[in-house]
Amino acid sequence: MHPEILRELASQRGRDMRDQAHRVSLARMATGIRRARRRELSGLDDGAEIVFPPIPDYVDGSFRATAAHDQAAGQPGPLPATDRAA
Repeated sequence: MHPEILRELASQRGRDMRDQAHRVSLARMATGIRRARRRELSGLDDGAEIVFPPIPDYVDGSFRATAAHDQAAGQPGPLPATDRAA
């Protein structure tokens, strides 16, 4: 076979393979987008709420006292920790 014909066939094959790879990557991206949308829809309900555990205000795991607690206790300051921070 003539070298120019072989070169053209090889170049056509390369273009076809690149086009196919591009179509596959587009299909994967579309699948990922659909999956993400499904996860968002199946996630939290409108009334649902995420509950986070309280984060200590101080290194020793204690929490800052609120104004109501300060008045009840008679002295300001941090609350003693009941559960130590991990």
